[in-house]
Amino acid sequence: MRVQLFASVCAGALFAIPAGAAAQDAAETAPQADEAPGGNDIIVTATRRAERIQDVPISISAFSQEELTEKGIVGYEGIGRETPGVVLNKPTANFNNFTARGIATNGYNANLQSSVAIYIDELPVSTIGNTTVVDPNLFDVERVEFLRGPQGTLFGSGSLSGAMRILQKSPDLNDFDVSALVDIGLTGSDSIRQRYNAMVNVPLVEDKLALRVVGFYRDEEGYLDNVGTGVKNSNTLIDYGGRATLLWRPTDRLSIKLLGSYEYSNPKDSSLTSPSLGRNKRVSDEPDRFTGKQLIANATIDYEFDFAKLTSSSTYSDFEQRFYVDLAGTFQPGSFAGAPIAFGLDADGYDKVFVQETRLASTLDGPFQFVIGGFYLDRRRDVDYFYRSNPAFLAERNMTGLPDKYYQKQYTHSLSKELAGFGELTYRFSDNFWLTGGMRYGETSAQGFTEAGGYLATAPGFFNLNYLQAALAGLKGPTGAYLPVNFTTFTPYAAVTGLKAKGSKPSWKASATFKPSETLTTYATFSTGFRAPIVNAFAGRASVVDANDIVIPFGATSDSLESYEVGAKGRWLGGRVSINAAFYLIDWSNIQAQANRVSDSVQFATNIGAARSKGFEFEVNVIPATGVSIGFNGAYNDSKITKLSPAEAAISGAVLGHRLSAPRIQGSAYMSYSFKLASDVDAMLAVNAQHIGAYNSSFPNTPGAPNVPLATFGKTDAYSNVNLSFGLKKGDISAQLYVENLFDDHSITYIHPEAFLNSRFGTMRPRTFGIRLGYGL
Repeated sequence: MRVQLFASVCAGALFAIPAGAAAQDAAETAPQADEAPGGNDIIVTATRRAERIQDVPISISAFSQEELTEKGIVGYEGIGRETPGVVLNKPTANFNNFTARGIATNGYNANLQSSVAIYIDELPVSTIGNTTVVDPNLFDVERVEFLRGPQGTLFGSGSLSGAMRILQKSPDLNDFDVSALVDIGLTGSDSIRQRYNAMVNVPLVEDKLALRVVGFYRDEEGYLDNVGTGVKNSNTLIDYGGRATLLWRPTDRLSIKLLGSYEYSNPKDSSLTSPSLGRNKRVSDEPDRFTGKQLIANATIDYEFDFAKLTSSSTYSDFEQRFYVDLAGTFQPGSFAGAPIAFGLDADGYDKVFVQETRLASTLDGPFQFVIGGFYLDRRRDVDYFYRSNPAFLAERNMTGLPDKYYQKQYTHSLSKELAGFGELTYRFSDNFWLTGGMRYGETSAQGFTEAGGYLATAPGFFNLNYLQAALAGLKGPTGAYLPVNFTTFTPYAAVTGLKAKGSKPSWKASATFKPSETLTTYATFSTGFRAPIVNAFAGRASVVDANDIVIPFGATSDSLESYEVGAKGRWLGGRVSINAAFYLIDWSNIQAQANRVSDSVQFATNIGAARSKGFEFEVNVIPATGVSIGFNGAYNDSKITKLSPAEAAISGAVLGHRLSAPRIQGSAYMSYSFKLASDVDAMLAVNAQHIGAYNSSFPNTPGAPNVPLATFGKTDAYSNVNLSFGLKKGDISAQLYVENLFDDHSITYIHPEAFLNSRFGTMRPRTFGIRLGYGL
């Protein structure tokens, strides 16, 4: 019934637009070939100045709002698939880690700073692993830019291998405007996906003051069945929020923009699966929850001097998150006498972040161009760790005394700061040749604290055993019944101040750009990058399960990266043909890597030797005839461990020569055909396909036991995704029928590297049919 109703709605909405128009003589309005666009240059601000993308000596992919809407890209996932050399590792909603150019030891980055910086306007939202990262809504954005290669001089320590920038539209000071986009989809036979977006722009004082408001709501029914909780379509997503931007331009030189945004993203369960249970099945004792609430407030002031533009951006972010996960996979049946056991973690996190960036960018036409600025970040993160059993298991094992299902509670917080100065200087010897040099010098610090309070419950009658020890021992009496275990001692944690990790290091950039003709730009760039040092939350702690296992080390010092890149960007035939290509070689040393202690799955960060990544990327766009557009891109990457000591191999599980967690080959292709269905009705048929090669999930051996293969190690599948769409547009109204994952590919696209999950495999959303209805787009 749902399928029939859905099909009827789609057909009615689509054919309402061109009703009666098909009889028009299309030949009367068919555009001629010489009307193809020739001057539609893409302008980006990747260098903090507005420049043609073809003139910027950086590998950049840029997506306009029109392109995002055409391709159905609403979040990070579509960006990852469409950008050469980039992979999005997405275990579930609100967990997003990009890999660029092979710089990744696994897809999760637990405890590690992301290697790709993500900015929403001026706010860096990428962060340390083990935290949720809200997948922002990509509606009413000016542009999304993905910069590949280290971008440390302008975008900080988190941009080790690239930076993604989401640039939201500013208010229009002169024109009232309204737009909306509704997306209704059907996955399988009974999973409805609903996405609603709307924008209104209101000039309050002509040419001086305007307000722009955006709202969105998503209700996406799940498609996985959790056999542990008994919930069908358990991974439903509810996501809503909005933003309001006020722009005041009192003079031609001065503008002040105030922005406030809020998003609440609430996945009801994880999207990781257990293929052994069957297609689209997962298991956990309770839903795995990764929710996020993010509030952002920003004030940006721009002032135009005669020679330069001054920008001051102040941002405050308040982010609340839940990381609730079943850890039962840590102790598989047979690993201990009492295994498996009920074992889980409910962690609540609270981030408060303040970011200030001030920069001055030249606007003169002379040979010198510059950008100079300063950056400051202050973050406090509070994380409450509550380790749990469950009431049924406690009753079955005859365990009493706990006030609730939690046997261990610990309260922690960390403080981190970054202060940096940066600058880039360009000197143009002529219109055809220029040099650019840049540097950023930053100081970072991080310090962890254990707060007084909380507790670890123990049972003094059984040698002061804690819950894990007692549960895994499987204590039984002569009759075979479980002996009573009464947890009566609740030892509070003392306040502990961790050591402060500090780091200071410059990032460098030097590039030479040569334009042999107006249609071709070539460049060579050297750049460096690093990540801030990391303090392990449980540094110095021994295992409560096996005293002979690894003691958690202090943390990880900064890693270093050196990148060499040569590239060319060409645009010919009045913009009908454009080709971009880049070759790179990257040396990555003192690598920050994640490891897991075997006995209790405690995660920690450490450093290991070195790796080398080399490869090439290309993008091609062709307009062979009026209304026809063809685009394709591809990337080849070879990244592997090149230096590793025996001690580093032992603690991390790495192996010399092991490939890092990135596909060797990937690419995408897009073809669209636009034509007139009537004098006032435009139509477009499009196909979009992507291919991602297989890649390793992690290092292959067991931390602490370097000769033992890691039980959770694996390779993703090589997979392809194909989307089709057919759209109509009449004036401000548009409708588009689409199908995503046309061939219903169920390949494994992600493997979680950590042992504690029983469901560790990510797959694409099954084949989805839908319709998008737009106004003012």
